[in-house]
Amino acid sequence: MQEACPPGAGAMATVLGLSSDAVLEVCREAQSAGVVEAANFNCPGQVVISGDAAAVDLASEIAMARGARRVIRLNVSGPFHSSLLRQAGARLQDELDHVRISRPRVPVYANVTAGPPADPVPRAIRALLVQQVASPVLWEQTMVNMARAGIDTFIEIGPGKTLTSLVKKTLPQAAAMNVEDLASLEALRAAVSRARADRVAAASALAPASVASVAVTAGAGAGGGTW
Repeated sequence: MQEACPPGAGAMATVLGLSSDAVLEVCREAQSAGVVEAANFNCPGQVVISGDAAAVDLASEIAMARGARRVIRLNVSGPFHSSLLRQAGARLQDELDHVRISRPRVPVYANVTAGPPADPVPRAIRALLVQQVASPVLWEQTMVNMARAGIDTFIEIGPGKTLTSLVKKTLPQAAAMNVEDLASLEALRAAVSRARADRVAAASALAPASVASVAVTAGAGAGGGTW
């Protein structure tokens, strides 16, 4: 990625308080200064832009003039998920050709399409992994599509609660939690046990003679459940 865009040449910034359409329009207006594109649709009112440093700066100024609540320049080394990294995607393709990939046993949502591939053969998975290097991350739509598929519990695995926060902002009714150490893992186990007990009790109240079977559906964060 550094070969595709040397450090300092590119930049990223988070735009808060504007709609996705408004941010796309801001990027179009700032194209006179270089490449600047929407890179991450994180949640309603939060979109990350990425591209040439000068173009990102201009887009940030335009966004504030258009009523953005805040624009935060990100401390990153490159313009990730922008077309400036297309060359890096091609290099990744060369590496992926030598990697063994199996069909997933559960649906895996690709962040470049916000859904699982229609036919998750290794060839399709490799193509999506290459595309995501230079394509925007459709995180908000991924969460929405998972909810439409019946997923109501999301577990973020890894340090921090950034993705957990984005889920709560996108799907207020969903259960969202993170696992980053043994203490949070035990808290998750306790929450699952309570949820199972509550659902069994509710099912038993409706049908005392039946035996209730309960499962909690979990959708992982960007490091596990999406590419």
